[in-house]
Amino acid sequence: MSMKFLVAAALAAGLALTATAASAQSLGALAKQEEARRKTVQTPGKVYTNQDLRSSDGSPAPETGAPAAPAADATLQPGAASLDRSKSFAEAPQSRINALTTDFAARSDPAQRSVIEQDRKKALAELDRVNQEIKDNSKAITGIQDEARKAGVPAGWYR
Repeated sequence: MSMKFLVAAALAAGLALTATAASAQSLGALAKQEEARRKTVQTPGKVYTNQDLRSSDGSPAPETGAPAAPAADATLQPGAASLDRSKSFAEAPQSRINALTTDFAARSDPAQRSVIEQDRKKALAELDRVNQEIKDNSKAITGIQDEARKAGVPAGWYR
């Protein structure tokens, strides 16, 4: 019975290798066909610029200095990155505050409690600073979105 099992396993492995080789050959043939098709294309597709776009009243679109087709999140990348970074940094002081509060409650020595309380106050001040930074960054992003909306930038570009 073990001989039948070995023969079946060898047969299955052979079929798997054959199927892989066949799909690789068809993929290569497909690549050659695509290469030939691209060589036959005479002119590239139309490229649209700001001069091609018209506003609702028929006048040319205003120049905003923004690229015609920005990459995903490119318009808000600095503000959005700062906001994400600030949110990440907010977790660290909060975790430290929680640990210091637990440590403070577990200590009975007034000198140790005093040192822990000072560290806790510093961590609270840092958390307040980071939370203010989050508010400022959120406000800046909202301002950029409002400005973009007023300039007629499509909504998907600044989200």
